[in-house]
Amino acid sequence: MSQTFRDPQSGGSLIVAWQAKARSILIVGGGAVAAGRVFNALEADANVTVVAPKLCPELEYRAQAQQITWRNRTFEDSDLDGSDMVLTAISDARESRRIADTCKQRRIPVNAADINDLCDFWFMSTHRDHSVQIAVSTNSKAPRLANRIRRQIASSLPRGTGQAVEQIGRLRKRIREADPRPENSKRRMTWLTQLCDYWPIEQLAKLDSDNIDSLLDAYVQDHDPQSVRIHSASESSGMPSPVLPSRTLTPDTPNTGEPNRGRLILVGAGVGDPELLTVRAHRALKEADIVLADKLIPEAVLDIIDCEIYTARKFPGAASEAQDDLYRRGLEELAKGKCVVRLKQGDPFVYGRGGEEVLFFRSHGYESEMVPGLSSAINGPGLCGIPVTHRGVADQVLVISGANRNGDLPVVPQFMATRTLVILMAVKRLEQIVGLLAEHGFPADLPVAIVERAGCSDQRTVRGSLHTIVDVVARAGHNPPGLIVAGYSVNVLSDAAIQDRYLDPSTLGLHSSE
Repeated sequence: MSQTFRDPQSGGSLIVAWQAKARSILIVGGGAVAAGRVFNALEADANVTVVAPKLCPELEYRAQAQQITWRNRTFEDSDLDGSDMVLTAISDARESRRIADTCKQRRIPVNAADINDLCDFWFMSTHRDHSVQIAVSTNSKAPRLANRIRRQIASSLPRGTGQAVEQIGRLRKRIREADPRPENSKRRMTWLTQLCDYWPIEQLAKLDSDNIDSLLDAYVQDHDPQSVRIHSASESSGMPSPVLPSRTLTPDTPNTGEPNRGRLILVGAGVGDPELLTVRAHRALKEADIVLADKLIPEAVLDIIDCEIYTARKFPGAASEAQDDLYRRGLEELAKGKCVVRLKQGDPFVYGRGGEEVLFFRSHGYESEMVPGLSSAINGPGLCGIPVTHRGVADQVLVISGANRNGDLPVVPQFMATRTLVILMAVKRLEQIVGLLAEHGFPADLPVAIVERAGCSDQRTVRGSLHTIVDVVARAGHNPPGLIVAGYSVNVLSDAAIQDRYLDPSTLGLHSSE
């Protein structure tokens, strides 16, 4: 044959969207993993039955709300009768294998959590926005990385993508009703393809009933969809980066007059969004000859830097070595007369070791210029719709660190209803922190939120109560850096927070109502 075709790449999965509406899905297990499976099945409008002698708080809620059928006992083979799909989420690997073998004998597709060789299919990392569902699979090789890839994809989508799909669905239905003839199928498809390919998604998202009527008229009259004029959409959803003059921060610096004397600027990078940098910080980054940056500085901030960036590679157990390396490089560049910017996440003086660096360089004859940044302790919650103070709810805020120098848990005061508690660098110790708070009188129903990557494009908030938050995070996963907010102010603006443009819509089901 003269014609050639691409060769298939083996090792992949057959990815399909299974229509589970009104299908019977059996889930064996009552923990956090099972709760995640239940939520996914309910979103697909399946009839869900859970078999377990004990349920986690989320599944207890769903059973009481009659969203699921609960069989309060261990699994029996008769539970498979009438099941279209079976999902096991139990710690007994031997029993999971037995259930899976029985399912295969009865030709029922089965998934066993964390036992890949038993699975007929795998669950993927998914993002949902209305009818839009995006799934990422690593074929069970790196599920944690799949979550990161999925978030990266989701954060790159234009705002309103899900709403745009809903509106196109409405228009498509109207066109089929107006022109149902099978011979016009190609015409309908071509016209809608032109609309979908050439109109901005943000504009499609803002279509209303009048706009859809106008587009339908254009189709009936055989007008090009690009010729239709509707209500104008916003040209841009973001603020432009400030245009800054090229000048020094101050008329003179502490080292003025000394030949070949470097200049040191300690800059706070804020919460992650370059548009939330101070004007002074932006100017310093543009004037720098070299930037010494913390590891967690977001790429969006680093992208505005034109000079060399030297990043601290801090790993567990090696933080002191990394800090010493930055000190060494800073002194080398200062000795060459360079303008050195030390770029630190958030505000350098709020759990940023900024004071230690000022004292170190001072001991070597260099005074630091200070450029503060927005601290995630206050502004991170605010970006997610959580005011740390609110009249009549919270009149004070306490900020503590969960990563003390010797690895000890933080000292926590007794619970006060009108205080908001913000804990930095503690999400990895969430279960211990929750236990500590409970010991100090914090009530089980106290609202708790995990704020992740505040100010970044993939910013996310996961909410629950002191009683439920550990299970919620176990199901949702965590994308550092993050912080914990505990207090009644967490849910003061909860409806507004759900509408936050940064909030991953796939987490809406994680907002606990306990």
